Amino acid sequence: MIVQAVLNTILCETEWLRYHSFIQKWDEGVCMAKIDNGAGDHLIMLFSAEGSIIKGFDHESQLSPYAQDEHMVWPGIFENVPNELSSLLEHEGIEKEDVTFCIWRKNSDSSWQKGKVKMPKEANDGSDFLIGAIHQRAEDFVQWTKDYFDIALPAEVVEKVYEGVPITPEIIQMLNPDCNTEEVYRELKTMGLI
Repeated sequence: MIVQAVLNTILCETEWLRYHSFIQKWDEGVCMAKIDNGAGDHLIMLFSAEGSIIKGFDHESQLSPYAQDEHMVWPGIFENVPNELSSLLEHEGIEKEDVTFCIWRKNSDSSWQKGKVKMPKEANDGSDFLIGAIHQRAEDFVQWTKDYFDIALPAEVVEKVYEGVPITPEIIQMLNPDCNTEEVYRELKTMGLI
Protein backbone atom coordinates (compact mmCIF):
# COMPACT_ATOMS: atom_id res chain seq x y z
CA MET A 1 0.00 0.00 0.00
CA ILE A 2 2.89 2.40 0.62
CA VAL A 3 3.97 2.12 -3.02
CA GLN A 4 0.44 2.88 -4.20
CA ALA A 5 0.19 5.83 -1.79
CA VAL A 6 3.47 7.21 -3.18
CA LEU A 7 2.25 6.82 -6.75
CA ASN A 8 -1.14 8.40 -5.94
CA THR A 9 0.61 11.37 -4.32
CA ILE A 10 2.61 11.84 -7.52
CA LEU A 11 -0.41 11.45 -9.81
CA CYS A 12 -2.94 13.46 -7.79
CA GLU A 13 -1.76 16.63 -6.07
CA THR A 14 -5.13 17.16 -4.33
CA GLU A 15 -4.91 15.07 -1.16
CA TRP A 16 -8.64 14.40 -0.60
CA LEU A 17 -9.01 13.08 -4.16
CA ARG A 18 -6.38 10.35 -3.77
CA TYR A 19 -7.56 6.76 -4.07
CA HIS A 20 -4.69 5.21 -2.05
CA SER A 21 -3.12 6.97 0.92
CA PHE A 22 -0.80 6.12 3.79
CA ILE A 23 -0.15 7.97 7.04
CA GLN A 24 3.02 6.80 8.79
CA LYS A 25 2.18 8.38 12.16
CA TRP A 26 -1.61 8.34 12.16
CA ASP A 27 -1.82 7.82 15.91
CA GLU A 28 0.73 6.97 18.56
CA GLY A 29 2.35 3.72 17.41
CA VAL A 30 -0.23 3.27 14.62
CA CYS A 31 0.10 3.55 10.82
CA MET A 32 -2.95 3.83 8.58
CA ALA A 33 -3.42 2.93 4.94
CA LYS A 34 -6.65 3.87 3.22
CA ILE A 35 -8.44 3.27 -0.04
CA ASP A 36 -11.22 5.72 -0.82
CA ASN A 37 -12.83 5.59 -4.24
CA GLY A 38 -14.75 8.84 -3.78
CA ALA A 39 -18.04 7.03 -4.39
CA GLY A 40 -18.72 6.08 -0.78
CA ASP A 41 -16.61 2.92 -0.55
CA HIS A 42 -13.49 2.69 1.58
CA LEU A 43 -10.98 0.32 3.12
CA ILE A 44 -9.04 1.31 6.24
CA MET A 45 -6.00 -0.68 7.38
CA LEU A 46 -4.48 0.01 10.78
CA PHE A 47 -1.08 -1.38 11.77
CA SER A 48 0.11 -1.40 15.39
CA ALA A 49 2.61 -3.25 17.56
CA GLU A 50 -0.17 -5.71 18.50
CA GLY A 51 -1.24 -6.52 14.94
CA SER A 52 -3.37 -5.26 12.07
CA ILE A 53 -7.07 -4.68 11.49
CA ILE A 54 -8.89 -3.95 8.23
CA LYS A 55 -12.33 -2.37 8.10
CA GLY A 56 -14.13 -2.10 4.78
CA PHE A 57 -17.32 -0.42 3.66
CA ASP A 58 -19.09 -1.11 0.37
CA HIS A 59 -22.01 1.30 0.23
CA GLU A 60 -23.92 -0.98 -2.17
CA SER A 61 -23.59 -4.08 0.02
CA GLN A 62 -26.67 -5.62 1.58
CA LEU A 63 -24.64 -5.68 4.82
CA SER A 64 -24.40 -1.88 4.93
CA PRO A 65 -26.08 -0.33 7.98
CA TYR A 66 -27.83 2.02 5.53
CA ALA A 67 -29.46 -0.94 3.77
CA GLN A 68 -31.33 -1.85 6.97
CA ASP A 69 -34.20 -0.13 8.75
CA GLU A 70 -32.35 -0.24 12.09
CA HIS A 71 -29.11 1.26 10.68
CA MET A 72 -27.12 -1.26 12.74
CA VAL A 73 -23.75 -2.90 12.10
CA TRP A 74 -24.43 -6.33 10.59
CA PRO A 75 -24.34 -9.03 13.30
CA GLY A 76 -21.01 -10.79 13.70
CA ILE A 77 -18.80 -8.31 11.83
CA PHE A 78 -16.91 -7.27 14.97
CA GLU A 79 -17.39 -10.56 16.82
CA ASN A 80 -14.22 -11.78 18.57
CA VAL A 81 -12.08 -8.80 17.55
CA PRO A 82 -9.34 -8.62 20.22
CA ASN A 83 -9.63 -5.53 22.46
CA GLU A 84 -6.16 -4.28 21.55
CA LEU A 85 -7.20 -4.15 17.87
CA SER A 86 -10.85 -3.12 18.27
CA SER A 87 -9.73 -0.07 20.27
CA LEU A 88 -7.99 1.18 17.10
CA LEU A 89 -11.40 1.51 15.44
CA GLU A 90 -12.70 3.88 18.11
CA HIS A 91 -10.94 6.92 16.62
CA GLU A 92 -13.46 9.44 15.30
CA GLY A 93 -11.92 9.48 11.82
CA ILE A 94 -12.49 5.75 11.34
CA GLU A 95 -16.32 5.87 11.27
CA LYS A 96 -16.52 2.43 12.86
CA GLU A 97 -20.24 2.00 12.09
CA ASP A 98 -19.68 2.42 8.34
CA VAL A 99 -18.66 -1.21 7.84
CA THR A 100 -19.58 -4.22 5.75
CA PHE A 101 -16.59 -6.41 6.68
CA CYS A 102 -13.73 -6.54 9.15
CA ILE A 103 -10.68 -8.80 9.31
CA TRP A 104 -7.77 -8.75 11.72
CA ARG A 105 -4.56 -10.46 12.62
CA LYS A 106 -2.69 -10.26 15.89
CA ASN A 107 1.06 -10.70 15.52
CA SER A 108 0.71 -14.10 17.22
CA ASP A 109 -1.99 -15.30 14.76
CA SER A 110 -1.03 -17.66 11.97
CA SER A 111 -3.78 -16.34 9.67
CA TRP A 112 -6.32 -13.54 9.23
CA GLN A 113 -9.45 -13.76 11.39
CA LYS A 114 -13.03 -12.57 10.96
CA GLY A 115 -16.28 -12.71 12.91
CA LYS A 116 -19.03 -15.25 12.28
CA VAL A 117 -21.14 -13.35 9.80
CA LYS A 118 -24.22 -15.00 8.30
CA MET A 119 -24.64 -13.38 4.92
CA PRO A 120 -27.92 -13.54 3.03
CA LYS A 121 -27.91 -15.56 -0.17
CA GLU A 122 -26.45 -13.57 -3.07
CA ALA A 123 -25.10 -10.94 -0.63
CA ASN A 124 -21.63 -9.45 -1.02
CA ASP A 125 -19.71 -7.69 1.74
CA GLY A 126 -17.42 -5.85 -0.71
CA SER A 127 -14.21 -7.45 0.56
CA ASP A 128 -13.16 -8.93 -2.80
CA PHE A 129 -13.72 -5.60 -4.54
CA LEU A 130 -11.96 -3.44 -1.93
CA ILE A 131 -9.07 -5.74 -1.03
CA GLY A 132 -8.64 -6.28 -4.76
CA ALA A 133 -7.81 -2.56 -5.02
CA ILE A 134 -4.50 -3.29 -3.27
CA HIS A 135 -2.42 -3.78 -6.41
CA GLN A 136 0.35 -6.27 -5.68
CA ARG A 137 1.96 -6.01 -9.11
CA ALA A 138 3.16 -2.96 -11.03
CA GLU A 139 1.30 -4.01 -14.18
CA ASP A 140 -1.97 -4.13 -12.23
CA PHE A 141 -1.39 -0.58 -10.99
CA VAL A 142 -0.57 0.61 -14.51
CA GLN A 143 -3.83 -0.90 -15.78
CA TRP A 144 -5.76 0.62 -12.88
CA THR A 145 -4.41 4.12 -13.63
CA LYS A 146 -5.41 3.70 -17.24
CA ASP A 147 -8.97 2.86 -16.15
CA TYR A 148 -9.25 5.29 -13.20
CA PHE A 149 -7.19 8.34 -14.23
CA ASP A 150 -7.33 7.72 -17.99
CA ILE A 151 -3.54 8.02 -18.26
CA ALA A 152 -0.91 5.64 -19.53
CA LEU A 153 1.99 5.47 -17.11
CA PRO A 154 5.45 4.32 -18.22
CA ALA A 155 5.32 0.72 -17.00
CA GLU A 156 9.10 0.46 -16.58
CA VAL A 157 9.14 3.43 -14.19
CA VAL A 158 6.23 2.05 -12.14
CA GLU A 159 8.06 -1.28 -12.01
CA LYS A 160 11.12 0.46 -10.56
CA VAL A 161 8.98 2.12 -7.88
CA TYR A 162 7.48 -1.28 -6.99
CA GLU A 163 11.01 -2.69 -6.75
CA GLY A 164 11.88 -0.04 -4.16
CA VAL A 165 14.09 2.27 -6.21
CA PRO A 166 14.41 5.58 -4.29
CA ILE A 167 11.96 8.23 -5.48
CA THR A 168 13.78 11.15 -7.07
CA PRO A 169 12.49 14.35 -8.67
CA GLU A 170 13.36 12.73 -12.03
CA ILE A 171 11.08 9.74 -11.35
CA ILE A 172 8.28 12.08 -10.23
CA GLN A 173 8.69 14.04 -13.48
CA MET A 174 8.58 10.86 -15.59
CA LEU A 175 5.37 9.76 -13.88
CA ASN A 176 3.62 13.14 -13.89
CA PRO A 177 5.25 15.82 -16.05
CA ASP A 178 2.40 18.25 -15.23
CA CYS A 179 2.93 18.29 -11.46
CA ASN A 180 5.01 20.65 -9.35
CA THR A 181 7.88 18.20 -8.88
CA GLU A 182 9.53 19.97 -5.96
CA GLU A 183 6.25 20.31 -4.09
CA VAL A 184 5.35 16.63 -4.59
CA TYR A 185 8.83 15.54 -3.53
CA ARG A 186 8.62 17.71 -0.41
CA GLU A 187 5.18 16.28 0.45
CA LEU A 188 6.42 12.70 0.07
CA LYS A 189 9.31 13.47 2.43
CA THR A 190 7.04 15.20 4.96
CA MET A 191 4.65 12.22 4.93
CA GLY A 192 7.56 9.85 5.55
CA LEU A 193 6.87 7.99 2.33
CA ILE A 194 10.40 8.45 0.98
